[in-house]
Amino acid sequence: MQGLDFDLDFKPAYGEAVPVADGVQRITVNNPGPFTFHGTNTYIVGKRSVAVIDPGPDDDAHFRALMAALDGREVTHIAVSHTHRDHSPLARRLKAATGAAIVAEGPHRAARPLHAGETNPFAESSDMDFMPDIALSEGGRVKGDGWSLTAVMTPGHTANHAAFALDGTGILFSADHVMAWATSIVAPPDGAMADYMASLEKLLQRDDRLYLPGHGGPVTDPASFVRALRAHRKMRERSVLERIRAGDRKIPDMVKVIYASTDPRLHGAAALSVLAHLEDLVEQGRVETGGPPSLLGDYRLVPGGGG
Repeated sequence: MQGLDFDLDFKPAYGEAVPVADGVQRITVNNPGPFTFHGTNTYIVGKRSVAVIDPGPDDDAHFRALMAALDGREVTHIAVSHTHRDHSPLARRLKAATGAAIVAEGPHRAARPLHAGETNPFAESSDMDFMPDIALSEGGRVKGDGWSLTAVMTPGHTANHAAFALDGTGILFSADHVMAWATSIVAPPDGAMADYMASLEKLLQRDDRLYLPGHGGPVTDPASFVRALRAHRKMRERSVLERIRAGDRKIPDMVKVIYASTDPRLHGAAALSVLAHLEDLVEQGRVETGGPPSLLGDYRLVPGGGG
């Protein structure tokens, strides 16, 4: 793969449980948008007793569709990849209805503390009330009747982001870390570019054959796609350095050029992505700014470090 080849061919089939692999069904929430594509994917894993992965937002229609798809089967675990409001809030309602244990890396937290005077632009998108019954670390496992899920920590999109491997199948539920339809948003302070890149490297050490993501359809050639994602992020990093070298000092000026062909509705998120790159570049000693990196900061190349 020479570049990112996004797959936008996805039929959400709202309210229907669509088989996507042996013993795996997908139900997509009717919450389309610029950050969610056609909606959030909830997965049911297992046959007689099951796990539910990413139950989604607290949406009445989706809850009814999920309960209908479960069709009286025992739910033993509710696995949550991360604590954005399009993925985690329905976990509490589903637990109340089924008695299942909620499992995740942990409650919501930012990748770093807020700087003085800084606000979190994604604060309203974060499920601050979430608390798992079982906190998983790297390699933590939950098991059911004929299935087991192993946690693969993939911080970057959020600090507590986790993917889940369906053991013995080569399937990874990649949530929002890797998706076929678009790149993941990495927005400080919730997310961190250095963490995201390290998580991509971790996935490249694995031999998964299929990713089932949090939005859109499957990633059918994970290794090639992740390599292309890594190259894309490196290209963005070079673009940021080139804009500074050309004289841009402010993030909005960089965004106008780097994201000239991007939907203007996404320019706010693009600015946060540039900030994520700049945080990483400052940490690497290649770029400097007065005080902590911020959306309003002035940026300059470090002599000899910006190449």
